[in-house]
Amino acid sequence: MTTTALSLGTFDVAVVGAGIVGLAHALAAARRGKRVVVIDRDAQANGASIRNFGFITVTGQQAGDCWRRAKRSSEIWAEVAPQAGIAIEQRGACIVARRPEAYDVLAAFQQTEMGRDCRLITPAQAAEHVPALRRDALQAALWSPHDLRVESRTAIPALARWLAEALDVTFLRSTLVRDIAPPHIDTTRGWIDADVVIVCPGTDFQTLYADRIAAQGVRTCQLHMLRLEPAQPIPRLATPVMSDLSMGRYLGFAELPQAAALKQRLAAEQAAALEHGVHLIVVQSADGSLVVGDSHHYGETVAPFAPALVDDVILEEFDAVFDLPGRRVRERWVGSYASADDKLMFVDRPSDDVRIVMVTSGTGASTGFAIGDEVIGELFDSQNQ
Repeated sequence: MTTTALSLGTFDVAVVGAGIVGLAHALAAARRGKRVVVIDRDAQANGASIRNFGFITVTGQQAGDCWRRAKRSSEIWAEVAPQAGIAIEQRGACIVARRPEAYDVLAAFQQTEMGRDCRLITPAQAAEHVPALRRDALQAALWSPHDLRVESRTAIPALARWLAEALDVTFLRSTLVRDIAPPHIDTTRGWIDADVVIVCPGTDFQTLYADRIAAQGVRTCQLHMLRLEPAQPIPRLATPVMSDLSMGRYLGFAELPQAAALKQRLAAEQAAALEHGVHLIVVQSADGSLVVGDSHHYGETVAPFAPALVDDVILEEFDAVFDLPGRRVRERWVGSYASADDKLMFVDRPSDDVRIVMVTSGTGASTGFAIGDEVIGELFDSQNQ
């Protein structure tokens, strides 16, 4: 490997990628007393980690490892957020049922391990948590205590800043990693020595280990997001909100036997929503605005265009659940994340000292802290036993 002449330092762990998955690995390594460097091609957070709801979703994640990781990650978020100066904007989740079939799914979910601490509540009780719900359009709701919501646009930079200031993590921004051959890492700014390298590439499938990533069957998922401004100030929404479409999509609900009837009815009544991968999540920011979404379109390279029709489908579901006449769209954006049909995440091992870690289900904020702890633990904890 040809390296440039400038040495940027020696570290125990180098993390490539400063999204939430990369930061999670940096946190886990720094907490074990390791010297950590995080390298990112962008000057600031710009990818999937800030283009989302900031919804650390536990309720509805697939039963088993994903739900367990989400539960653990929410606990780490709750621990780290106050130390990093990150506000928890909302706590819990309210999943509303518009149809009897959706109510059956919620009732079945409550009987599972995942629903143990959740409560089925009436539409009137749901409106106490979430003002502005259309109570007359709802069958019931499930209230969960497990979930958290942060403002991702500010939380991710704050987390990185705290890692640098409190845990002495080094950040190299506007720096592209060109080659990895541990202990040497060649970058556009010079070379680094590191005992272990964690590659968290997000949606960059080509720069590093392209053949290994391609073997995982990964593609890009693009989504639409909106920020709504209520016509008049509304009381704070205590929790994020999801609805019937979410139950057809989130595997913790969708894999229940009772979901079959709901999915059949959704196919008959909301075909456009299913065609565009639309389901409803609504969260509230500190200024009172609502972040609403989202949709899902897949491809090796997804077109950059954002058809208004997709936003209309999202807003149709929003208006079926919320009664906010006069609301207006204040902001629109497009997000993207890595996706795979047959896995929610993977850890690949090109060598003993390199790991490729990719979340392929849009659940990086929800599961990343637990994944980082597992990967760093596998690399280092056994050495101390």
